[in-house]
Amino acid sequence: MSATNLPPCYGVIPARYESTRFPGKPLAKIRGRPMFWHVYTRAMQCPEFRQVVIATDDARIAEAAEALDVPVLMTRSDHESGTDRVQEAAGYLNMDDRSVIVNIQGDEPLLEPAMLSAMIGPFQHPEIAVTTLAHPMGPDSAQNPDRVKVAFAPDGHALYFSRAPIPYPRDGRDAAYHCHIGLYAFRKSALDRFVALGPGRLEQIEKLEQLRLLEAGIPIHVVLTDNKSISVDRPEDLARVLAIIDD
Repeated sequence: MSATNLPPCYGVIPARYESTRFPGKPLAKIRGRPMFWHVYTRAMQCPEFRQVVIATDDARIAEAAEALDVPVLMTRSDHESGTDRVQEAAGYLNMDDRSVIVNIQGDEPLLEPAMLSAMIGPFQHPEIAVTTLAHPMGPDSAQNPDRVKVAFAPDGHALYFSRAPIPYPRDGRDAAYHCHIGLYAFRKSALDRFVALGPGRLEQIEKLEQLRLLEAGIPIHVVLTDNKSISVDRPEDLARVLAIIDD
């Protein structure tokens, strides 16, 4: 199939001010511009998008976005996750159920646009409901519970996501671990269903919202990528970003 078979595609960047580890993170300055501007600018380089918007509940972020001519939507303040915020924003964009919405993490200022295109490509096939990304990782990194692992079938169908190292190499063979990258693309109908379901049992145990989809029988298609991004979780992470920008 060709790219002409793609449904309309939109990007939504959820941005909240409150953060336990880094309050005001979307407004953190990188080379004089707030972090959300860097994410938005990189997302706009993805040729498949018809529109990219910021979704926030904070007037400070909204005002900063408007000052930089970045499209912004105000959303409710009681959302439990960024995906819930993305779903509300999608409702304001007048899209149909087959349209694709990409949940773009607002704390990845070095995001590669090719990663977004890779997630969008499979939606040429009407049976695809949700996609995400993963890249190979070593066995030592797989032990870190902060790095989520995914196991998937040969056709890319996700079998499980876990903070534990999966699959477990009982006989010592190479486990071929894959690190999950927390970017998602949803068909509008799948995103609406995700929010309507509410948190699932496995999701609450592992604290991984993507497990809600698997528990409900909604397939997730995993796309492999060699690209890696850097999330800004704490103020000290900004130094790593600046080092790469200045390299």
